[in-house]
Amino acid sequence: MSLLLAPYTLRHLTLPNRIAVSPMCQYSSVDGLANDWHLVHLGSRAVGGAGLVFTEATAVTADGRITAQDLGLWDDVQIAPLQRITRFITAQGAVPGIQLAHAGRKASTYRPWLGKQGSVKPADGGWTPIGPSSIAFDPQHTAPIEMTKAQIDEVIQAFVDAAHRALNAGFKVVEVHAAHGYLLHQFLSPLSNQRRDEYGSCFENRIRLTLQVTEAVRNVWPEELPVFVRLSATDWVEDGWNPDETVALAKRLRALGVDLIDVSSGGTSVNAEIPTGPGYQTRFAAKVREESGIATGTVGMITEPMQAETILRTAQADIIFLARELLRDPYWPLHADDDLGGNKATWPAQYQRATSRANPIHESDLRD
Repeated sequence: MSLLLAPYTLRHLTLPNRIAVSPMCQYSSVDGLANDWHLVHLGSRAVGGAGLVFTEATAVTADGRITAQDLGLWDDVQIAPLQRITRFITAQGAVPGIQLAHAGRKASTYRPWLGKQGSVKPADGGWTPIGPSSIAFDPQHTAPIEMTKAQIDEVIQAFVDAAHRALNAGFKVVEVHAAHGYLLHQFLSPLSNQRRDEYGSCFENRIRLTLQVTEAVRNVWPEELPVFVRLSATDWVEDGWNPDETVALAKRLRALGVDLIDVSSGGTSVNAEIPTGPGYQTRFAAKVREESGIATGTVGMITEPMQAETILRTAQADIIFLARELLRDPYWPLHADDDLGGNKATWPAQYQRATSRANPIHESDLRD
């Protein structure tokens, strides 16, 4: 039997397979509200057979958005539009998950397809970002305001409040985003964190905020439901955050009740040289899994079903996160079932006549 297509249980929650839709920013919200685009984008991946469907990075505060068009969950009014989406995902047999995030110094930027780089100024509808230290991501970004202890406490509470709203919205998995150079990762990395208080300098201090946020979220998330944390295993820069530190942090997170580390990389330094290639981040997931004893997910240029199956069979990871490949083909999981001979996946009844290899039909049979 294919491991990729087999059910996978975390706590009391069973995923129908080990294929997860990785959080992918859509930059398509107004005032943080989910809309028809999000319903179709996320819903189509559930229809396509993914077992776990994550929202994009969902901001826990308005000033924690990467762009002004990010999805958000800092206000109760944002719950109802998400409920519509979680109901649809659940009706397709998939599990809805949400990634909670704060962009920190990488907040208040332009939507990427506008072709503009750097920060949006307050006069143009942006805002001044906050971060662990007043160090800009690059010369085109505004230097953030160094956070006070009171602001740090407010961010922790914002994650807690967003987790409460996520549960009310119908999500079954919550992921704390501590990767890709956003706020929690900024505290982890010495490249972006040069504080000299209890949140900076040594390893124990730099991991403090991620531990506090995760513990606070775990405490309000139901015991029977899993909590994930996404980490960048390396900054890909000398003297930056590194894989050994990731393992050490993963051990601490496991002790707090985290169920899976979603292992990615990079995002803190604009000068990072990342040697990309098929499955280029999987070795980090394998290292974290083996050395910390916690389940891991892997992501990054995984495109073929047998490639994903091999990762699982060689115990390098427990879940396969797909991003770009699911943009190219929302029905990748259903095709993977065909390729791996699983015969477990079921095409939606509305599509079955057109997709059955055993019973080919003519286009004329698909009447309006």
